[in-house]
Amino acid sequence: MAYTLSRLAPGNYDVVLDGAVIASLVRSGKSNDAMWTVELLIDFPPEERPAPFTETEHTFGSLDEAQRWLWRTEIGDVGGNR
Repeated sequence: MAYTLSRLAPGNYDVVLDGAVIASLVRSGKSNDAMWTVELLIDFPPEERPAPFTETEHTFGSLDEAQRWLWRTEIGDVGGNR
């Protein structure tokens, strides 16, 4: 699975898998002590969640940490105008 992040606004991304937005990634707090939360937009049953999701929401200490967790996800231009 290859995830891509599509930037919506500073600190706010769509998480795209196979061309579909499946989650959001949002920064909360100031940039030097911000927490990043990735949350599935669909309430998949546990056995149907796309890897590496084991819960519907996961929190990270940095954008880099979240990207590594999403298998070194790149920030890309998914929508053509974002």
